[in-house]
Amino acid sequence: MEIVIWLSFAILSLSLLLSFVRLLRGPSLPDRVVALELMASLTVGFIGVHAIASQRFAFLDVAMVLALTAFLAAVGFARFLEKRGIHADD
Repeated sequence: MEIVIWLSFAILSLSLLLSFVRLLRGPSLPDRVVALELMASLTVGFIGVHAIASQRFAFLDVAMVLALTAFLAAVGFARFLEKRGIHADD
């Protein structure tokens, strides 16, 4: 089981690094926001794997709060882009 946990951490770390590269390179603002959302989801994954590895399942509450916060941020950004697009057409 320990090998699976370390492999999960390694894959999540590689994914986080690649999404950080996407965050820096862009090219557009929505691409960067999607990269941030992916990073938030990967962080939830990190917390979940850590909760399993440490047998402290209270961390799952933290992961749930982070996931809900990231979702609300995505909804807020989508609404911002929608309003910005309407003003750009006028």
